[in-house]
Amino acid sequence: MAQYKGAASEAGRAMQIQKKREKAKEELELRKKKIEEEMKLSSIDNKFAAHFDAIEAQLKSATVGLVSLNEMKAKQEDFVKEREKQLAQKAEEIKRRQVEEKREEKERQKRQPKKKRKTMKNPDVDTSFLPDRDREEEEKQLREELRKEWEEKQEKVKNEEIEITFSYWDGSGHRRSVMMKKGNSIYQFLQRCLELLRKEFHELRSVTADQLMYVKEDLIIPHHYTFYDFIITKARGKSGPLFSFDVHEDIRLVSDASVEKDESHAGKVLMRSWYERNKHIFPASRWEALATFLYN
Repeated sequence: MAQYKGAASEAGRAMQIQKKREKAKEELELRKKKIEEEMKLSSIDNKFAAHFDAIEAQLKSATVGLVSLNEMKAKQEDFVKEREKQLAQKAEEIKRRQVEEKREEKERQKRQPKKKRKTMKNPDVDTSFLPDRDREEEEKQLREELRKEWEEKQEKVKNEEIEITFSYWDGSGHRRSVMMKKGNSIYQFLQRCLELLRKEFHELRSVTADQLMYVKEDLIIPHHYTFYDFIITKARGKSGPLFSFDVHEDIRLVSDASVEKDESHAGKVLMRSWYERNKHIFPASRWEALATFLYN
């Protein structure tokens, strides 16, 4: 009789443990879905203006007064590296939550009673609050792996090639296209444009990239930004996305500009001297600095 009661008691405990295990799995799946939703890039898009405002403000503050071109480029590179570090920290915070979920699942498994008990410890007691060197080391290693995985993915994106259609503007348009990488800066893009245009336009033979401007969606784009910056944040101009590498026509010439589209027309490459002479005349009168557009 005693043996029968003992067997029934063990069967009851086993059933309770199985129910707890199934409930824990369901909770884990719900947490994973929540984390996946938080990782969507739509949240990055909403923070675009505030993020680039900070970079612009830092750059202006750091370059007050007369500085050399080399000093300017060095500061630009520092700001870009700091921005990428902030993005990496944000991604690491999201990944850390996944680490916590995995750790909790392992702790639940450890608390399950074993068939052959070596000690009289209660397996249902929560010991997650106790110091655990192995667990901390495992968590640290997993965080590092996730960080490296994220950085590798971003580098892969930056190395993807894109065809950029542009129009050299000297009062009329001269459409051309060049191949660039998403991680290239606007300055590097203007250098590539010069290499192509110097063969045809004599006024550009002695010009450097510093003397050129790039205007996209009626916004004057600073040299230190990269195409990756605008692509990953899904940055928007006055009439749509700043960069969408498919349709290259000016939507204002073919349809109603009040109707939003996912199209992007060719940007203009021009000399600063031309802009200074003609900034009061259309179309230059429509152009404004990127920072001014964001602040408004």
